[in-house]
Amino acid sequence: MYSRSALKQYQQVNTHAQVSEASPHRLIQMLLAGALDRIAQAQGAMSRDQIELKGMLIGKAIDIVGGLREGLNLETGGELAANYDRLYDYMSRRLIEANRKNDAKILDEVAGLLREIKAGWDGIA
Repeated sequence: MYSRSALKQYQQVNTHAQVSEASPHRLIQMLLAGALDRIAQAQGAMSRDQIELKGMLIGKAIDIVGGLREGLNLETGGELAANYDRLYDYMSRRLIEANRKNDAKILDEVAGLLREIKAGWDGIA
């Protein structure tokens, strides 16, 4: 029990250190990776019929997508920012539906969209 607690504490400290030192570009990459991780974990919980855990993990993914959406500058970002805004809204609604319907295919769909966005961010030097 202690080693699991210590590992979790280390991960939190390590993540906090990475966030405090990260560029805005790196923060977006980390958020995208975090959303993908939560969706994968939710799929696992769904397959094990861990309904409460699945809901919590999907909620965290929704929060991350919401954070990405809030970070958009719609005034200066033009059409690109508006498109991302609509896409993030769509993803949030689909995640809610996946949770409600217990539908892993919807989680796959959202994960695919996030992977496409992440690939684009990863391609930026």
